[in-house]
Amino acid sequence: MLDLVIKNGTIVTAYETYKGDIGIKDGKIEVIASNISCCENIIIIDASGKLILPGALDVHTHLQMPFGGTVSADSYEGGTRAAACGGVTTVFDFAIQKKGKGIIETAEERKSLCEPQACVDYAFHVAITDLTDEVLDEFERAVEYGVPSFKLFMVYKKEGLMVSDGVLCKALERSKEVGSMISVHAENPDVIDERINKFLREGKKSAWYHYESRPEFVEAEADKRAIHWAKAINAPLYIVHLANKEGVEEVKRAQDEGYKIYAETCPQYLHFTNEVYKREDGRNFVCSPPIKGEESQEALWKGIDLGVISTVATDHCPFQAYEKDWGKDDFTKIPNGCMGIENMYPYLLSEANKGRLSFNKVVALCSTNPAKIFGCSSKGNIACGYDADLVIYDPEINFIVTNEKMHSDVDHTIWEGVKLNGYPIMTLLRGNVVFKDGEFLGNPGMGQFIKRDRLN
Repeated sequence: MLDLVIKNGTIVTAYETYKGDIGIKDGKIEVIASNISCCENIIIIDASGKLILPGALDVHTHLQMPFGGTVSADSYEGGTRAAACGGVTTVFDFAIQKKGKGIIETAEERKSLCEPQACVDYAFHVAITDLTDEVLDEFERAVEYGVPSFKLFMVYKKEGLMVSDGVLCKALERSKEVGSMISVHAENPDVIDERINKFLREGKKSAWYHYESRPEFVEAEADKRAIHWAKAINAPLYIVHLANKEGVEEVKRAQDEGYKIYAETCPQYLHFTNEVYKREDGRNFVCSPPIKGEESQEALWKGIDLGVISTVATDHCPFQAYEKDWGKDDFTKIPNGCMGIENMYPYLLSEANKGRLSFNKVVALCSTNPAKIFGCSSKGNIACGYDADLVIYDPEINFIVTNEKMHSDVDHTIWEGVKLNGYPIMTLLRGNVVFKDGEFLGNPGMGQFIKRDRLN
């Protein structure tokens, strides 16, 4: 017997849109039909006039992360609670390897923090900073363990996170052999450092100069360099938080040539432009790569339309307002990162509701594509046998984002005052209602670790 039935809604997947009922049993989608008959003991959710979507996967978050002299403001509990309230049912967090540590050891340490707090399901990418021969050998065991994706930073030299091009190439070669994926944060560190030093000497210290220190061409050069190495080795590559026009063009060129190059962008790059850095609160928008100009924003939307950009994720790494204020008079002291884990799906669905893209495309970008790319075989679709991670969306609601309505640990939001057409009214995690009508109903610890599949 079924546990729960969602009736009378319009089901939206990456591929089709149709009326139907969804029957759920033991946390899985058991049946989809035009009309499911229900016994007395079955819970019924009426979704008349609503859309039913698969839960989103935010495959780029930094929760409870030490960085910039502090720790990102959202704990695992706060960040995953906010995720649930924004229709995100799986988060991918970055576990940062410390010198001398192994990949699985690094993931296990983060898992011990996340497990008792997680309000939604979770997975990890391990950010590799110390690629020894032992770590290279461990790639295959990490894939078997269920963490088949690794991030390498092409920046943050002073922070001890950056790797050289030689290390990147070694990782790409090994990744190709074992069925894992390398992702990169692509910017040129030497150019950034030179520009920062120049602006500081000239007394140019406002938030605007965070953008000026790492403008479009600084990111584009590193995108091209990473893609060059991936093509030379014929290894798959995933570029995180792509934000510039030239980078979009280079990704398209590589894809047209038949290479497995994936690009992710973020909602802040789609909605805001670099003009935010001229605002009095510009420091709150400081993230890396920075938000770019209008030409790049238009290229990102075009990249989505053409399928060049495969995913949208948040790079959720917020800091409290007083921490952002450390750089009020010196942009180099601003902790880098913005919030978005609760805003990504509602924002893109609102854009679909306005006609900018289809609802199917939003599902592809935020759910189906990330699940496929990163090996989550039970996530990202509404079909029998999949996890019952579902979002019920009311296209008729008008919603204005305010921090008071958000559910994270952060004391402000860059999305303050943004008007959305339509909004999620319910989120189900494996058949459990965790968010309803603005209220979080889940519990810390109910999220499960997702053991992912080999990627190629």
